Amino acid sequence: MKTSILAAVLFAAAACLTVAAPAHGQSYPNKPIRLVVPFPAGGATDIFARAVSQKLGERLGTTIVVDNKPGAGGTIGSDIVAKAPADGYTLLLATSSTHSIGPSFGNKLPYDAVADFTPIAHVGNAPSIMVVPNSAPAKSVKEWIDYARKNPGKLNYASSGNGTVVHLTSEYFKAQAGLFLVHIPYRGTALAIPDLVSGKVDLLFDSLPSGLPHVKEGRLRALGITSLKRSPLLPDLPAISETVPGYESVTWFGLYGPKGMPAELVARVNTALNQALQEADVKDRLARLGIDPVGGTPQQFTAMAATDMAKWKKIIQERKIAAE
Repeated sequence: MKTSILAAVLFAAAACLTVAAPAHGQSYPNKPIRLVVPFPAGGATDIFARAVSQKLGERLGTTIVVDNKPGAGGTIGSDIVAKAPADGYTLLLATSSTHSIGPSFGNKLPYDAVADFTPIAHVGNAPSIMVVPNSAPAKSVKEWIDYARKNPGKLNYASSGNGTVVHLTSEYFKAQAGLFLVHIPYRGTALAIPDLVSGKVDLLFDSLPSGLPHVKEGRLRALGITSLKRSPLLPDLPAISETVPGYESVTWFGLYGPKGMPAELVARVNTALNQALQEADVKDRLARLGIDPVGGTPQQFTAMAATDMAKWKKIIQERKIAAE
């Protein structure tokens, strides 16, 4: 009799716990989600985040709050997410800089780019454009290379920080073209634009979303694009590879959560993101920004990031490129 009563009590308690603690996926999200962008407002990553965050929020049934945390080549913002609770309410829009190139230098980061994050989805890709001041004497990639070779050490280039994709894209260009240029790191490419416009900076490889508006407004001159072939968005802009054979550099954007994020939450965000990327207005907006939406599974994203990291690590070692 006592055994039956005890069993009944335990069963009732278990039932209450089940009702009181529903699965993560059923109750998530019930408050705004913080999307950390590890670069300044106005840069490519920020523009991309704001292009997809509203639709992603609508699909999830909540608000996505974009939070810019720039500095140290994206390390500061990335570290915030790495150390955040794995409850799905703090996410990171990472890039090639934070999760492929930075870790490939072998520098001690405050986080492990693989072990301390949960991959959610490969969001998109964007090539960069080679932009120079309107006062630059060169009007083509070949002319700029010839001019730089005649003035070794006298010209400089800006980047979004040591160890970022902009830094590596520039160093790779230097190596392939045989140039001696001085590196000037900024906390983001958006912060370098005024100095580029004024002529204090001679060169910037800016992501298409953030660099193209300045070209269209006539503030800067674009000489080439870093994709292997010309972009349909800018069919008249030559690929740099037409002058420097084999040259290519494309920035990827990806969504991560902190390590240990529950699988059901990852699936929820991944599904919502894939749906958002398929919406006509999102695709149109990204196309105008020069971004190719990707999507896919967390597993596909993980494989892509690993391949990209291996590529940049090889280039860094072969070219003896230093982050500092």
